[in-house]
Amino acid sequence: MTSEAGPNLLDTRADWLKQYRPGLRISEQGSVVSVGDGIVWISGLPSVAMEDLLLFEDGSQAMVFDLNEELVGAVLLRESEQLSAGSIVFQSHLTLSVPVGDALLGRVIGPLGLPLDGGEMPDCSARLPMERASPPIVARDFVQKPLYTGIKVIDTLIPIGKGQRQLLIGDEGLGRSSIALDTVINQRGKSVFCVYVLIGQKRSTVVNSVETLRSYGALEYTTVVVAEATALPGLQHLAPFAGCAIAEYWMQQGKDTLVVYDDLATHAKTYRELSLLLRRPPGREAYPGDIFSVHARLLERATCLNAANGGGSMTALPIVETEQGEIASYIPTNLISITDGQLYLERNLFVAGFRPAIDIAKSVSRIGGNAQHHCIKTEAGQMKLDYLQFLELEAFTRFGARLESSMEIAIKRGRVLREIFKQDRFGPLSVEVQMAWLVAFNEGCFDDVEPENVATVMTTLQDGVGAAQLTLDTPREQWSVLVTQLSKQNL
Repeated sequence: MTSEAGPNLLDTRADWLKQYRPGLRISEQGSVVSVGDGIVWISGLPSVAMEDLLLFEDGSQAMVFDLNEELVGAVLLRESEQLSAGSIVFQSHLTLSVPVGDALLGRVIGPLGLPLDGGEMPDCSARLPMERASPPIVARDFVQKPLYTGIKVIDTLIPIGKGQRQLLIGDEGLGRSSIALDTVINQRGKSVFCVYVLIGQKRSTVVNSVETLRSYGALEYTTVVVAEATALPGLQHLAPFAGCAIAEYWMQQGKDTLVVYDDLATHAKTYRELSLLLRRPPGREAYPGDIFSVHARLLERATCLNAANGGGSMTALPIVETEQGEIASYIPTNLISITDGQLYLERNLFVAGFRPAIDIAKSVSRIGGNAQHHCIKTEAGQMKLDYLQFLELEAFTRFGARLESSMEIAIKRGRVLREIFKQDRFGPLSVEVQMAWLVAFNEGCFDDVEPENVATVMTTLQDGVGAAQLTLDTPREQWSVLVTQLSKQNL
């Protein structure tokens, strides 16, 4: 050979031969004892560790989930038809990881990073382990920047900050996922990278969610991680951890991220299923004793980093389903104790036509008020307390008692405020519109407006604010003049 590549290749081989030392090399090999229901029991592999990735001779993959004296219990991540008792198992000496990076934006992937949208494999140069320790206290910062959902009742009375963990809780069919989708749609143009995790959902629900994000232009800055109801239980268990790792990568790059877990009640049931199949002792409601730890180590990774660690943030919106409005059941109470607040959706409000059906009395944001813009915070003021007092007064009027004129005025203002809070789904409002109606309400511009005409006034305010191009830093006097002029158009 006369090319330059020849001598270099020969030199490399020569160096390798010089360094080679013959010796005994031992590799462990296990054997499948039984397989079924997404669980595989293996004999052998004495040095295997928890969460190690196992490879089977037929191409199947599994993750070590339980260690006994004689057998190793693993959850299947990829199963072929040839997998059966007697199949050979090898140690990979690897832990589970997921590809991360900007190439995942706009994609629908599985928990292992495989594309589900018919596209090519994402070209990601980096990978992160699914299970990681949460950031230490010294790397964290106070939650001090608002995350706007575009929903009036949330942004004013129950605000959310970047880096917060806010729980969406309520019965099925009350709009929990709609609130999460609204929040993702409202991040358009705000430099927030979103991850939407669908756990154990029907394929029709998955398709509707993806199409909703695509139709509103939100898919271009969102990654959707899907583990359908027909997926292996192991994949359903790993889905939220994969979504968290993807968002964590952007957080470490100094960017703001939002991750939605839809929903963790299904995730808890999947973990219970795996634990019972692995013969772990059941606890309350047959859930394993470490179910609290599983959700805690997932949600604790959502935080706001300080400037020395990049200044990024990860906001978590976990969703949990209740049955018959029972907020004190096992999994909801666990998640309430882990998160920084909850948005509780009530069926009676939903049936009465109040959408979103958020029960303000039971909803709270423990740290979101610290991140709320001072102008919004000032205008909202005592509004939550006044609204709760109105609800009590309205209940009192059902007994037919005569009320003082001041109470009648408070009830009328409360009914108008209730109409203002009503909002259609997939129609998030800008923070400037939020400021406009707050100033208008406090200025008395709604005092002479009947509740049935509130929607018309809100439409006028929305159009007028868009044309005026005011910001939150605009002096309040200009806001007052604008909303007064706009409100007069409807009187």
